[in-house]
Amino acid sequence: MANKVEVSGISTATLKVLSEEEKATLLQRVKDGDRCARDELITGNLRLVLSVIQRFMRRSDSPDDLFQVGCVGLIKAVDNFDVNQNVKFSTYAVPMIIGEVRRYLRDNNIIRVSRSIRDLAYRALGEREALSVKLDRDPTIAEITRSLNEKNADVEESRNGVPFTEKEVSDALDAVLDPVSLYDPVYSDGSDTISIMDQIYDVKGSSDKWIESIALNQAVSGLREREKRILELRFYQGKTQMEVADDVGISQAQVSRLEKNALMRIRKQMI
Repeated sequence: MANKVEVSGISTATLKVLSEEEKATLLQRVKDGDRCARDELITGNLRLVLSVIQRFMRRSDSPDDLFQVGCVGLIKAVDNFDVNQNVKFSTYAVPMIIGEVRRYLRDNNIIRVSRSIRDLAYRALGEREALSVKLDRDPTIAEITRSLNEKNADVEESRNGVPFTEKEVSDALDAVLDPVSLYDPVYSDGSDTISIMDQIYDVKGSSDKWIESIALNQAVSGLREREKRILELRFYQGKTQMEVADDVGISQAQVSRLEKNALMRIRKQMI
């Protein structure tokens, strides 16, 4: 971070950095209801918010919005922190800030997701976290779905007694995933960077396919115009030989002969 950065009109150069001892003292005063200590603790951790939102900058057009949302997470962390737990405040606050920013980005995504799907996704995420702790491993979609249907009888009633399916749960979880750019780097050794696009293999657009396409175009380009017209009507428009004959103005037998000869010439050039 530069020595001086301004976000939402606040210069980082003027922000105070609190020591751990100062944080502990302020947190105890906040617990005792001291509003001034609360304000001082929030102000003293704004650099933490700025540090967290750096990773999300490329996904938002407004750093100011991210900063303000991050501050909401910080305030929640200040208000909910338990001073009796042996945990550093920053350890507790960072996930709160990240969660608030991610929620904001999901709800303001350019890809609009319906509220019902978002609600299902958030329920599923909650179940996944609970099951991960209970099972000491990542739960399967089937386990998440089963747990959702067991715990959410009220949801089932609103769906006329129809439980959630594994596909619905899986699709909902996919819908709230953070989108990434094809140009996002997945590896860099300092000089060469590999992006997501470099790792994607397109079966339809593989080299064999486009080479065949080029060969086919070259073979067809060598046909006479009437032969091209017959093949277009037969194989692109799906017409019968009799319909093609009426369209071109020749007999059905001539269409059959010209079509056969054209296909043989194309086959010879393709082999």
